[in-house]
Amino acid sequence: MYDPITVRPPETERDPIVRSFGMLSTFPPTPCGIATFAAALSAGLVAHGATVDVVRCGFAPALEDSLVAASLGDGSAASGALAVEALNATDVVIVQHEYGIYDGPDGDAVLGLMDAITARLVLIAHTVVSEPSPGQRSVLERACARADVVVVMTVTARDRLLAGFRVEPDKVIVIPHGAVTPPSSNVPVESSRSSVGDRDTGADARPRLLTWGLLGPGKGIEWAIDAFAELDDLDPAPTYVIAGATHPKVREEAGEGYREMLVKRAATSGSGSRISFDDSYRDLVSLTELIRSADVVVLPYDSDDQVTSGVLVDAVAAGRPVVSTAFPHAVELLASGAGIVVAQRDAPAMAAAIRSILIDPGRARAMAAEACRLAPNLSWAAVAARYDLVAAGLATGRVVRAVSP
Repeated sequence: MYDPITVRPPETERDPIVRSFGMLSTFPPTPCGIATFAAALSAGLVAHGATVDVVRCGFAPALEDSLVAASLGDGSAASGALAVEALNATDVVIVQHEYGIYDGPDGDAVLGLMDAITARLVLIAHTVVSEPSPGQRSVLERACARADVVVVMTVTARDRLLAGFRVEPDKVIVIPHGAVTPPSSNVPVESSRSSVGDRDTGADARPRLLTWGLLGPGKGIEWAIDAFAELDDLDPAPTYVIAGATHPKVREEAGEGYREMLVKRAATSGSGSRISFDDSYRDLVSLTELIRSADVVVLPYDSDDQVTSGVLVDAVAAGRPVVSTAFPHAVELLASGAGIVVAQRDAPAMAAAIRSILIDPGRARAMAAEACRLAPNLSWAAVAARYDLVAAGLATGRVVRAVSP
């Protein structure tokens, strides 16, 4: 099987060479998962001793972050030339690939940018669909052909990429998605709550379920609400926090219809008084505290095509038991016992899985312990070190592989 842990420098050997990275991506304050990923990876690389210059996709009124060197702006030739100049001044350019963040059909504008970059190129493929459209297939294949290294974040994504796209196998390596950790620590987050079943009675002692992330159709939260309504008989009765604003693109195209549907569904479920919606912005510290407050993280996504999930990795790194639908990343990461996987859109199965954790403290502790065992290799510090090792290999003409028997 493929082993992503092989892209990892020995703990006693730290390369003294300071490398410079370019980063082509969306970037905060843009509210999207790719932006969050790019910011966390950039911070991890800087902490590892590298320098990072970010070229932000899209227009930004001001380059307020100190790492942002340029912006693609309005897509003009002038802004594109400045962006390429900034990237070519670095040793290695990391291109975040997601179809929706670049201009043109299926984001094909990224191809012209990649062709103009003379630095070594690492492409991170965030989405590898099982049934791509002709345009999606062409764009990803051409982007992979231009890159020196193609990074995917799960074994499933690598298998799917090699089986369904014309990509040179030796280019493709696996480096896992990084995880949120406390600002001054790379160790797993300990729960700020007692173990399930070991609390005093009272409102504060109620088990807490948590789902977080940008909202929109396909998140499957309606099924989690239905599942939650089947847990009314538990004593103490659990609460459920649904945290996150509506995704900006969803809000632009369809308004707040999905969120309003969820609020109505919660109100009519009979358990609405114990379901809360929180759309406030959360920085790293407040997000960490939110995760620490949960007894069970619920990922009810509708898609069975999702090969990476930052929310899943953050939950596991925080040592939280997870109940997830069977999307590929969850099936892979939770296989050793850090969570329970159920079918999509199956509220009774989801309810049964959540119940089994809430009524069995021993099982909850075992799942949390397995999550904590997995956590160190998922920290952004560990992940950034692997990208730096790949860059070191490129500098010497040697690509570090993430594949082992």
